[in-house]
Amino acid sequence: MLPAYLPNPVAAVSGGGTPVDFGRNFTDGRRIFGDGKTWRGLIVGILAGVGIGIIQIWAAGAFELDFLPHLTLLAVCLLAAGALLGDIVKSFFKRRSGRERGAKWPVADQYDLVAGAFLLLVIFDSGWLFGEITLPAFIFILILTPILHRAMNIIGFTIKVKEVPW
Repeated sequence: MLPAYLPNPVAAVSGGGTPVDFGRNFTDGRRIFGDGKTWRGLIVGILAGVGIGIIQIWAAGAFELDFLPHLTLLAVCLLAAGALLGDIVKSFFKRRSGRERGAKWPVADQYDLVAGAFLLLVIFDSGWLFGEITLPAFIFILILTPILHRAMNIIGFTIKVKEVPW
């Protein structure tokens, strides 16, 4: 899951610049995604996820790490892109619900990256998803994700990358 977990914090650190929604509002008068979703963050975040995935593919082959899922380049790309696309889709619905940038949205804030990554995998590489992610691995992902999410947000708040610690 590193290719899915890494893009969001990298996007937060490297973001800024032109918003993905180009500052436009939706038909309800609210921003489509908001200033927190930028092209630079999206691109750099995805590249970071793909980069860590390529390192994992290399390490699994070089060190014969057979206990890990066998990543493919396609799966890595889908995990990385899906994580940030899930976050962007969540931001769309967050704006529609009247929540502002940085406002808490329990469950959605923690699992948007997993939902986005797994949705892209179901659509474009379901054989890899169902062949490599076992039920115990999926349960582990569901348990680990909110813990990592909270830890990364606290770190981001501490180093002044995030405005709120959640």
